[in-house]
Amino acid sequence: MSLPKTLWSPRESFKKASNMNAYKVWLSKNQNIDFDNYQQLWNWSIKHQNEFWESILNYFQVDYSGEYNAVNTASKNMYETRWFEGIEVSYAEHIFKNISKEKAAIVFKSEHQRFEKITWDSLHSQTAKIANYLKSCGVKKGDRVCSMLPNSPEAIIAFLATNSIGAVWTSCSPDFGIKSILDRFTQIEPKVFITTNAYQYNGKIFSKIDEVKEIASAIPSITNVLMVDYIEGIETDYQPDSWKKVLSGEDIDLYFERVDFNHPIWILYSSGTTGKPKAITHSVGGILIEHFKALALHQNVKPGDTFFWYSTTGWMMWNYAVSALLVKGTVAIYDGSPAFPNAYALWDFAEEAEINHFGAGASYYLYCMKEGMDFTKNEYIKNIESFGSTGSPLPPEGFDWFNKKVNPNAWIISLSGGTDICSGFVGGNPFEPVYEGEIQCRMLGVNLKSYSEEGNPIVNELGEMVIENAMPSMPIYFWNDKNNKRYKSSYFDMYPGKWRHGDWIKITERNTLIIYGRSDATLNRGGVRIGTSEIYSATESVEEVADSLIVCIDQENGSQTMPMFVQLKEGFELDMKLKQKIKKKIKTQYSSRHIPDKIFQVSEIPYTISGKKMEAPVKKILSGIAIEKAASIDAMKNPKALEFFKTFKFKE
Repeated sequence: MSLPKTLWSPRESFKKASNMNAYKVWLSKNQNIDFDNYQQLWNWSIKHQNEFWESILNYFQVDYSGEYNAVNTASKNMYETRWFEGIEVSYAEHIFKNISKEKAAIVFKSEHQRFEKITWDSLHSQTAKIANYLKSCGVKKGDRVCSMLPNSPEAIIAFLATNSIGAVWTSCSPDFGIKSILDRFTQIEPKVFITTNAYQYNGKIFSKIDEVKEIASAIPSITNVLMVDYIEGIETDYQPDSWKKVLSGEDIDLYFERVDFNHPIWILYSSGTTGKPKAITHSVGGILIEHFKALALHQNVKPGDTFFWYSTTGWMMWNYAVSALLVKGTVAIYDGSPAFPNAYALWDFAEEAEINHFGAGASYYLYCMKEGMDFTKNEYIKNIESFGSTGSPLPPEGFDWFNKKVNPNAWIISLSGGTDICSGFVGGNPFEPVYEGEIQCRMLGVNLKSYSEEGNPIVNELGEMVIENAMPSMPIYFWNDKNNKRYKSSYFDMYPGKWRHGDWIKITERNTLIIYGRSDATLNRGGVRIGTSEIYSATESVEEVADSLIVCIDQENGSQTMPMFVQLKEGFELDMKLKQKIKKKIKTQYSSRHIPDKIFQVSEIPYTISGKKMEAPVKKILSGIAIEKAASIDAMKNPKALEFFKTFKFKE
């Protein structure tokens, strides 16, 4: 089998200067363990997971109180595993530990605000004042604080303040619909609601005052509402507590409440597109050591680096990016549309903020590629160290665009994991090359395998992504999930005792990985399983096609049909000639099995707020399930996109 194109190979000097190498040297010096390459290091990390996770705790000098007798409880049920029982830690304490004042803590820009820097002193002072406010509201360890804030410095400050007193953070972004927010916040009974008065997106201002009042009145546990006047000129008679007034008070000391290692840090939510959102609860200690590992070792973020990942406060990548502060990096945040006032908004911000590590969803990069963006003459973009991609598989042509049009020396870090662990299972590796269309490695401590239908590990074949060992950042539980019923059914029904993640994956003989999409959106052609990402890659490389979605529908007679829906660029219509062009492209790149039975034109492809194609809900609707049962409309980016499928008939 021929090797795919090599897009990046780390120089020896880069490898030696990497955080991963510093950790490897530390292991040699402190534990007398030596490794010749990354694969040996990874093998040790999964075969000796207790020693590995203890080394992460020690290498990153995690401060704690108390003592632990065992690294983990070694429960036969992965979901009951607990880590470092007996010690207490604080996430926020480590954010403010050994800070350097040479660079800002946060750099920020939005559609309506100029570039701004938040110093470490300012971050510390504002966090202390908000923490004191929360205490004055009666918030104590274990209480929940909910937020509806844009991706602004206030969101980071509110989270750190919440964490500093041992309370539990949870967040929805302002673009969520009110039902979607209530479906989430009513599950967890928050005490304080921190919110914005409005937000701006794509040049338009959206007041949130009415929604704030409705949310506050609908959740009896909320005792106080703290409002940020994010957008000026929003007229209202509503007078909740004022963020500005709280910050105008006298300076106060910031105290860190250490909590049990397995105490909840935050509650994240599943998309809720096919039912009530799962309230996924992570631990303080688990996130602390996982994010140290992921950001320092696998993304090579160093003190003084500026780390950016385009996100909203409703996506786990916001939480992940904030943790760049742990390794004394600067967090760059941007609020607004990535295409306003023009398609170069994020790239202009990258230069203004002096970003070293640039991250976004794969769909954003494909949009840039289709827009014909070329940065070969931009000296700053050409010198960004790494480009991260997640949210959906980055196809080979996306890798190729980076190599030819963005930065020929780019370290492309394709990251995949999820809200489930608030990190990656697979991702970057500063020791190994980047091959076109492939993810570099299984991350340290992640015993990931590809399973056949019979439940056996396989290599060089498409299989189910399965995690065979517990990880500290796996959920401690789903909030209000009696007897772990939803937790167990979400991951452990197919392979008892092992985590089935729900992605199709191939592990190559070189230990690189290719993800083909969600296994619950599997296409089945003559018994052969096909990942949707391959078909999207071919279809969306056709010049006239802007976007696409494909599903496999079971028929009453036992057969299956595979319709594809395409969104075309402005000015194009789907005629027979274009259909044949799409089919030919798919067949040429992959096989005749990949060709859809029929192709239909739609005005837009439905997406979740977090930017994922809604394959499973569309499949349910086309199978006769009502829209309101197939999808949570308030959790969608473009709800009207589903209307087409409601009345769709299989006629081409």
